[in-house]
Amino acid sequence: MQQDFTLSAYDYPLPPENIAQHPADRREGSRLFVLHRETDIREHRTFTDIVDLLQPGDLLVINDTKVFPARLLGQKDTGGKAEVFLLSYPLLIENTADQAATATANALIKSSKRPRPGSVITMNDDFSCTILEQLGEGRVRIALHYDRQKDLAEILKNHGQIPLPPYIARTNGSTDEDSNRYQTVYANQPGAVAAPTAGLHFSETLLEKIRGKGVSIARITLHVGYGTFAPVRTEAILDHIIHQEYIHISKENAEKINTARQEGGKIWAVGTTTVRALEFAGNKEGQVQPTDGWCNLYIVPGYSFKVIDNLITNFHLPQSSLLFLVSALCGRERLLDCYQEAITLGYRFYSYGDAMAITK
Repeated sequence: MQQDFTLSAYDYPLPPENIAQHPADRREGSRLFVLHRETDIREHRTFTDIVDLLQPGDLLVINDTKVFPARLLGQKDTGGKAEVFLLSYPLLIENTADQAATATANALIKSSKRPRPGSVITMNDDFSCTILEQLGEGRVRIALHYDRQKDLAEILKNHGQIPLPPYIARTNGSTDEDSNRYQTVYANQPGAVAAPTAGLHFSETLLEKIRGKGVSIARITLHVGYGTFAPVRTEAILDHIIHQEYIHISKENAEKINTARQEGGKIWAVGTTTVRALEFAGNKEGQVQPTDGWCNLYIVPGYSFKVIDNLITNFHLPQSSLLFLVSALCGRERLLDCYQEAITLGYRFYSYGDAMAITK
């Protein structure tokens, strides 16, 4: 058990050709590695077979966060190029200028020299930002300036790019394909800088088939933050400080989850983000409370799951906090053994890769 708390125990070799650079031709066309926890039976199926695994009375819980165009390209007042990566959705603040609106956000700035507070980065004539303060660890607080007669969401859509994980190589950033496919079909709450990728496999048609089988669907929101990519730098994983992410679970959806549990239905979490939100919002008896705030739950082996039964997830990076979470559900050694089996069979890994279902 002690080895479960050392970072090096979560390493595994992954050939570059197993890292998916593009999504499957169809959302539900990915492969599905099924692990039955109690029997260790493993199956190799296609994602459409998820309908066969779900049973009437079960509840599928999805994360409806939406990735916003957080990557902005601009020019410093000194003339040099700069990239602004928004770490949170900008919040509108009070302003006095007739035509100008201002919103604030935390961001990362990529440029040849770190801009100082007061520096301006211009995206175009009507859209710029000012560095307000240094926050440490490369983060800055910025003020975005734009025409108050225009919608900020539309400005970001026109001048920003969907941020992609660093392991997806794009010479010129994201493409039109990414704008569509690096987003779940049910995304409607802007605020994430990364997609809850387990949900990328669901199409509207597949969701209808799931409903038609007598399976209910509940929505929660967890805005995936940049911290999901933050490397764990401590060999003792319990010394790692986990990132915080904003979650919202409505009273209606909390009741839907609790009713399904009371009536004997299995709770299927779509993605580690959903697991984190549900377990954070659950009390000792596993009753989910309506929640609106910041989640800092850190799940590692030894954690006792209170709410979820089954997990649909993608294959995660070595030595990542997401790998710790999945290991807590099915065991580190068994999970890494499954990963090695998946690699041998040519499964595609990470955000645009294939899926895994871990069932009870």
